[in-house]
Amino acid sequence: MCYFYAQMSQKSLNNGGEENEQLSFLGHLEELRWKLVKSAIAIIILAVVIFIFTEPIVKSVFMNMKESTFPTYTFLCNLGKMIGVGDGMCIETIQINSIQSLDMTGQFNTNIYMALIGGLIVAFPFIFWQFWSFVKPALKDKELSVSKGVIFWASLLFFFGIAFGYFLISPLCVQFFGNYKILDSVDNNFRINSYLSMITTTTFLSGLFFELPVVIFISTKLGLVSPELLKKYRRHAIVVVLILAALITPPDVISQVMVAIPIMLLYEAGIYVSKLVVNRKQESTR
Repeated sequence: MCYFYAQMSQKSLNNGGEENEQLSFLGHLEELRWKLVKSAIAIIILAVVIFIFTEPIVKSVFMNMKESTFPTYTFLCNLGKMIGVGDGMCIETIQINSIQSLDMTGQFNTNIYMALIGGLIVAFPFIFWQFWSFVKPALKDKELSVSKGVIFWASLLFFFGIAFGYFLISPLCVQFFGNYKILDSVDNNFRINSYLSMITTTTFLSGLFFELPVVIFISTKLGLVSPELLKKYRRHAIVVVLILAALITPPDVISQVMVAIPIMLLYEAGIYVSKLVVNRKQESTR
């Protein structure tokens, strides 16, 4: 916050603004508070809409994932036939006997959680725009020229991550845990909050992971990281990515690799973005 305040104040002085036109430190806090309030209002409004249409959303977005006809399972089956493994990648059934609620407030709390996360996902472009409009005044004119389109790219990466989580990671989790049994005599009867929360949380976290290049871009702008630093800790990043992949995917190597590869590609893209930012800074100082 102190950094933004200093940068904003200095920019105002450079532009010949009067002292009474400069925002005080408390003024910046007030501005940030209102941006957070606007973001919260957007999330709540969208959450209410999702809450109203809960039944069709749950049926078409969540419950169809436990059926073998889900697009991901069909794609994997066709892919297996194309690469010559026959029906080895086909999923005929997912042994989830029932989805039930065992707590008095279980369905209501799950509905609230699902609606809020859904509202957060849909409102992401607006939320990021609010964040960027707060950071933007601290950037110089040349830095702003390099930052054009950052809201578009941040939103695009986020929704790519959401699609990646929904169509790849979440179905793999449902398929693995739905078919996993210690004994054949033990039925898989899952709680509604466990089933919906796993899909919702996994999908949302995937969207956040895909923001890695944007995080690196902003961090490089603020001088917190550099391409050299990112290259130096590349091996450490690989270990962290593998750990994250193990946490959000079923405990099998194929699923972990399928998740780890895109995240590492995003890390490499972040190094390129960081290098681009540093080169632009060096050119502007010449």
